[in-house]
Amino acid sequence: MTTTTMTKSQTGEVAGAENTFQATFMPRFDIWETEEELLLYGDLPGVSPDNLDIRFENKELTIHGRVEARHEGIEFLYGEYGVGDFHRSFAIGEAIDTERISAELHQGVLILHLPKSEKAKPRRITVKGA
Repeated sequence: MTTTTMTKSQTGEVAGAENTFQATFMPRFDIWETEEELLLYGDLPGVSPDNLDIRFENKELTIHGRVEARHEGIEFLYGEYGVGDFHRSFAIGEAIDTERISAELHQGVLILHLPKSEKAKPRRITVKGA
């Protein structure tokens, strides 16, 4: 991620720009739960499926990836778009059917489906009368 500090002179002109580069960043995710699955939506603009490594081990979902630079040789006045390696990990407390985990990438949004195992799904208990 690029962080830029700009200063202005008394006339309002930009006196200089200082860019710093951070090699890793943390993409944002929304998570919600249905009766059937956990869903994770992550903003990953500029990421291709080939640059993603997603693993689920020991109740932990780990997402590694890389965002390639979009513009070579350009010095930005200000930049907030994440570039470089990223990493996110989530502790998943529900019993997940690991064989059915799936991922999709649509227009820069990663969608992860973590289906619950049958024993973790809520079920209605029938009450019998005597």
